[in-house]
Amino acid sequence: MNAYPPIADHGMVGDLQTAALVSSEGTIDWWCTPRFDSPSVFASLLDSERGGYCRLSADIAPERGTTVRQLYLADTAVLVTRFMEPDGVGEVADFMAPLNTTSPSDRHRLVRLVRVVRGSVDFSLVCRPRFDYGRAPHTLEQTGEASVVFHGPGTRLYLQTVGPFVLRPDGEDVTARCTLAAGDIAVVVLTSTDDGPPPPVSSLEEIGEELNSCRTFWHTWLRACTYRGRWRDMVNRSAITLKLLTYAPTGAPIAGLTMGLPEQIGGERNWDYRFTWIRDASLSVRAMMDLGFVDEAAAFRRWLRERIAAGGTASGEPLQIMYRIDGDPYLTEEVLDHLEGYAGSAPVRAGNAAADQIQLDIYGEMADALAQTRDMGDIHGWRAFAGVLDWLADHWDRPDEGIWETRGGQQDFTYSRLMTWVAFDRGVHLATTFSRPADIGRWTQVRDTVFKQIVERGWNAKRQAFVQHYATDVLDASLLLIPRVGFLSPTDPAWLSTLDAMDEELVSDSLVYRYNPEASPDGLRGSEGTFNLCSFLYIEALARAGRLHEARYGFDKMLTYANHVGLFAEEIGPSGEQLGNFPQAFTHLALIAAAIALDEQLDAAEGNSAARG
Repeated sequence: MNAYPPIADHGMVGDLQTAALVSSEGTIDWWCTPRFDSPSVFASLLDSERGGYCRLSADIAPERGTTVRQLYLADTAVLVTRFMEPDGVGEVADFMAPLNTTSPSDRHRLVRLVRVVRGSVDFSLVCRPRFDYGRAPHTLEQTGEASVVFHGPGTRLYLQTVGPFVLRPDGEDVTARCTLAAGDIAVVVLTSTDDGPPPPVSSLEEIGEELNSCRTFWHTWLRACTYRGRWRDMVNRSAITLKLLTYAPTGAPIAGLTMGLPEQIGGERNWDYRFTWIRDASLSVRAMMDLGFVDEAAAFRRWLRERIAAGGTASGEPLQIMYRIDGDPYLTEEVLDHLEGYAGSAPVRAGNAAADQIQLDIYGEMADALAQTRDMGDIHGWRAFAGVLDWLADHWDRPDEGIWETRGGQQDFTYSRLMTWVAFDRGVHLATTFSRPADIGRWTQVRDTVFKQIVERGWNAKRQAFVQHYATDVLDASLLLIPRVGFLSPTDPAWLSTLDAMDEELVSDSLVYRYNPEASPDGLRGSEGTFNLCSFLYIEALARAGRLHEARYGFDKMLTYANHVGLFAEEIGPSGEQLGNFPQAFTHLALIAAAIALDEQLDAAEGNSAARG
């Protein structure tokens, strides 16, 4: 078994309040419970010795010809790991049925269904939980041959089996082995809870019904998808991924499932993404709206309106860049120095100190998310929104840390100004569309002032491009959003010139770097890979600019970087490996946007061609 399997070598299962990663060797090496942002129970992905894991797999022996394959049941979040060897074929189906999607729960259930379809296969089970990121001890209580409970601080993990597994203590952990023949089925159920024990697993039929219920949930949910384009399988997988990364009780999406996975192996760019960024979540909502998932978009807008009305941020601003999934604005950052980090990539950070940074672009993303609907909430919600824009009219013209949360000092970032323009543009639109009270004259004046400032100071005549901030000639891929937000036409000469400059400086075989950290120091050591969000934004920009052959080829190449079950991390490394937290919402929402843009432009081009013919 790999001590550190490749980041991409995983599938994700979840119940819309928490989720786990399962490696293609059958190991759960990441699970935080009862919420996405709770301390971990299994975290061997960050420390193979101290992190904890639950492995359920066949005895893998490559010298005997063992092959392992992993897949999702079509259009579901049911993950199947198949073990194929000369003596037989077996598989493990992992799933978490979304039984409670309305209120927070401390009880979560992960089911591992084992069966053999040909011959016979030896399976082994090893369960070694390590509570509180591996910092807290636990005790083992065996409650029968088929059930144990691990007592951790403030929570318990119950392990129940059905079938021939006989659980044997191994210190405070547990192991088991069994041989299954064709047609045999066994089950391992993990339940995390802080209250009483779960009911006993009475039969295999009960588990079968639970599996069918889970499969039906995802099929029913996906019927709302309106996408009928050329890349339906990948778009559906991305939609399911975004749904799995959303905390259902509040409607708040998280940026990524994991923390601490490196942007460079052995480097220090290791962050915690298990929180709700205004920026990421607003863009996720746009993607879900474009696919027809109006309920998810409405739930997040409710969460967002509550943040606007609540105030009381840790940063002192009307909004802050990120929150906990329940809306709590107070986040801390600590270094877990007892963990060695993924493949030695330290430090491992829990929490995120960027929460109190000033990033002015969030006001534009907030306004754009609210502008996607005719539901603006009640008059109190409007007054709170208008109050934020009135405040922004007095505070927009100042340096900030920018979209990439650099720790190299504040600058007048062009992207921040761009989204400030979006905030006032959408505010004026909403006020006039809904006839709501607002200082429309002032908002319009500030919007136009911001526009002029970007054109005069964000444009670099030497580079013939819009640049990262007013004091540099460095390019920044965040500005790929210029045509999408309507600041310039996708065929405006100034935009096309900027796109050409990005081609030369930031693009490598259709893969796009965020910026050049050597030319624009960001306060951190080391380098990073290309950024998948930016690569898909680049493809969308190419498509909108009419460069369809480049866009489609770039999109097809990007799909080759997806992992074996269609998931993407944050970045792509020099050899095509996935880097950074996994899976990342940014990447999947941008994939959806690029696919939609390509379909629209290809349909238009094919229609024009047919008309000429």
